[in-house]
Amino acid sequence: MGLSSIAEKALEQGKGILRLAPTWVPRSFCVPGRRIKLHPDDYYILGGERGGIDERWLSSTTPAENGPLTGENEGLSQIVLEDESGVQKVTLRDAVAELKGQIIGDRLWDQYQSWPMYSKFFDNMGPLPHHIHHRDEHAAMVGQNGKPEAYYFPPQLNNHGGDFPYTFIGIAPGTTKEQIKECLMNFTKGDNKITNYSQAFRLEPGTGWDVPPGMLHAPGSLCTYEPQKASDIFAMYQSLVNEAVIPEELLWKGTPKDRIGDYDLLMEVIDWDLNVNPNLMEKHFMRPKPVKDVAEMEAEGYSENWICYKNEAYSAKELTVFPGQTVTIKDGGAYGMIVMQGHGKFGVWDIETPALIRYGQLTNDEYFVTEAAAVEGVTISNPSKTDPIVILKHFGPGNPDLVL
Repeated sequence: MGLSSIAEKALEQGKGILRLAPTWVPRSFCVPGRRIKLHPDDYYILGGERGGIDERWLSSTTPAENGPLTGENEGLSQIVLEDESGVQKVTLRDAVAELKGQIIGDRLWDQYQSWPMYSKFFDNMGPLPHHIHHRDEHAAMVGQNGKPEAYYFPPQLNNHGGDFPYTFIGIAPGTTKEQIKECLMNFTKGDNKITNYSQAFRLEPGTGWDVPPGMLHAPGSLCTYEPQKASDIFAMYQSLVNEAVIPEELLWKGTPKDRIGDYDLLMEVIDWDLNVNPNLMEKHFMRPKPVKDVAEMEAEGYSENWICYKNEAYSAKELTVFPGQTVTIKDGGAYGMIVMQGHGKFGVWDIETPALIRYGQLTNDEYFVTEAAAVEGVTISNPSKTDPIVILKHFGPGNPDLVL
């Protein structure tokens, strides 16, 4: 069966809601926090050289940038078609390229010719190095897009905080560019101590942060849900974290080959005014905000909050359907979703939250809702007498419903 017929049949089978397979991504510089429900035997199933699996990518049409050992289709979500003939798959990227606005809506297709965001669970036992995602003008030097991202810390995946539940973000006011450049030039001399010039904030489950491109940040060890622009560009500016040495090649990741060694370019990547803002928390911290009147939603059997809402490139909601309730939820655009808690019906699909997932195993917890299905409304039923259904929903740019 050809790509188009798999995608079309999957679209028909789900009545506009596509079932996705779990997409696991390793990182050689990370130690898994073991909170993303992967089986304990499978965190290093790709081999020690690849590193541990500490990310699950959601609704992704973006390939992972993991060096020469990167697997085929690594980072790309797969649509699942399961019928009497067996299981067939097609990447979400190929399906969107074939069916265009039928999946993501004409507005996004006409502007981007692709699904321009993805989300992920990032699950590291310790903190990440202080690093940066490039703005569009610098990412374009290596043929990529710039990368804003957002964080939300789901309570369901944070039964423990890991080794360091604090995030360094930005550059302390009063720091000079010469001091930061000296840290970068000392990258291969041991600990370059760049976080001496930053500030850390304690992370709180049920809240989040906005991280624009050009912002230095060292994510802490809470398990994190990260909606972001469709790009995997980054550069590590910290040379030693948790006593682990960061390879110099990661300092120059995202740098054109003919500019490697140019520390002035690394400094240009930093949005200086953004980083030294003395009101970082006021500007970038996010608490959930109800999508409409709370009493009205509760009377209808659900609650829904914006959880990521400070960047035009994406947005995200947390939907809770109360026990014993059936609701129909309408949205103005296509979205990916992941079930965090509970079981029930989502459109035509049976949904459930797995407690443990083997590598390569299919699940019933991740779906992509086409624009047509979102606008028509998805009916969700919760048969439990005790357990709510909790769903995280990630949207593309220019969400027409995002009015705060």
